Amino acid sequence: MLIIHSNQLTKPQLQQIETALNTTLHPVANHYQANISCPDMTLVKKLSEDFKIDINPLPKSFAPANTKLVISDMDSTLIGIECVDEIADMMNLKPQVSAITEAAMRGELNFESSLNQRVALLEGLSESALQKVYDERLFLNPGAEEWLAGLKSKSIPFALVSGGFTYFTDRLKQQLSIEFSRSNQLEINNGVLTGKIVGDIIGAEAKAYFLQELCDVLGIELNQAIAIGDGANDLLMMNEAGLSIAYHAKPAVQEKAATSLNFSGLDKVLDFINAEI
Repeated sequence: MLIIHSNQLTKPQLQQIETALNTTLHPVANHYQANISCPDMTLVKKLSEDFKIDINPLPKSFAPANTKLVISDMDSTLIGIECVDEIADMMNLKPQVSAITEAAMRGELNFESSLNQRVALLEGLSESALQKVYDERLFLNPGAEEWLAGLKSKSIPFALVSGGFTYFTDRLKQQLSIEFSRSNQLEINNGVLTGKIVGDIIGAEAKAYFLQELCDVLGIELNQAIAIGDGANDLLMMNEAGLSIAYHAKPAVQEKAATSLNFSGLDKVLDFINAEI
C-alpha cells in the first residue's frame, strides 16, 4: 500500500498520479491511499519530487490500528533547532559547534565523544543562557501540536528521547503534556555550566534501550511502536520499531528508514496511524 500524504491534490494531479501508478487513489482521513503491494520505488520517488508531496509505502509488517507508542527525537525533529548549537551561540561558538553537530548527525563522528567535545566548549556559561534559548529560539516544527493532539485523541502515549538536554526535554514534557522523556543532564554548579554531562550519555544505544524499556512498561511489542528521527544516532531506535520515519533527515537516515517525510509537517505522521488496510 502507498500513502500519499496530501488531501490538497487537484483533479489533474490525482489523474496524473493515478496514470503513472496505474491505480486508483482512495481518500482516507487527511491523505490518499493506493492499493499497490510492490510499488516501483524509483517511480514513487520521482512522483514525490515532481509534486513536492510525500509518498510512502506502508510496510506489510506494520498494523496501523495496533499502534501503542510513538517515540521521537527532539532536536530538528519535534523542534526546529539543535539546542546545543543555540547554546553555543551565546558564547559566539555556534559555527564550531554546529560543524561538529552536523558531522555527528550524518554519522561521521562518534556521537558520545562529539557531544562531550561540544559540551566542554560550554564551560563557564551561565545557566540563564539555557532559559534564553528556550524562550527566544526554541520552536516546534510544523504540525507538531496537531500530531500530539491526534495521538492523545487515540490514547497513544508519546515519548521524547534526545541526545540533547533535560533542561529542554523537561520543559517540553510539561508544556506539551508528554508522557515520557529521557535525555542528557548538563552539570551545573552555582548557576554555571561546568562543561560536563552528569551520568551516561543518551546516544544511539540508549535511545534504542529506552524504546525497549517503554515497550516493556506498557506491555506492548516493538512492532506496535513508531520511531521518528533525523540523525544517525536515531537509527538503532528506528530499526527496532515497527515503523521508522525519517523526518527531513540526513541522507544516511533516509536510506535506512522504512518511510520518510521530506515535504510534510509532523501532523502527517498521523497518516500512518489512520491508514486503512
